[in-house]
Amino acid sequence: MIWLSNSTLVRLRDQLQARGQRPSIVAPDPSMPAESVELLNVVAEYGPLCEAMYLMMSADGKISNDEREVLKGALRNLSGDAIRSAHIESMLDTAGKAVTEDGREKRMKEVVSALHEDKARGEVAFVLAAAVAFADNAIADEENETLNTLAEGLGIDEARANQLLDEVEQDLGGQKA
Repeated sequence: MIWLSNSTLVRLRDQLQARGQRPSIVAPDPSMPAESVELLNVVAEYGPLCEAMYLMMSADGKISNDEREVLKGALRNLSGDAIRSAHIESMLDTAGKAVTEDGREKRMKEVVSALHEDKARGEVAFVLAAAVAFADNAIADEENETLNTLAEGLGIDEARANQLLDEVEQDLGGQKA
């Protein structure tokens, strides 16, 4: 199992928070339950990142517990533990249904579209997808193809991809996998 260091994820989270969330053009219905409003906010901020990781963990047709744990840990670290398990499960269910209904290729295009204009969020998605791919200590061919498709769509060239992964590796250097 790969362990993402808190300092790497904290830096990534801080970078995302510094960029700020895009303002919403539609205010939630005032009669909407607080839980639903909270879920809408979580999905708006973390949905594309979760879906990128879901696409990675489902790429080989098998979703392992290790992959789910890495995904959950990544979202919890990015959110400063603000995302509850119920929110994560809801986002995963939504991502799974969307892949079933629309297909992997269309969903990847949607994820790329949601992240493409925000370089920092795109790079976070790439790094987290790579972590999910290696959660079970091996990267299947389908996972490698998914990671390459994500990087290409986000405009992350090979040199930048290697730099991002090297930075994570350096940060993890003192920890045991």
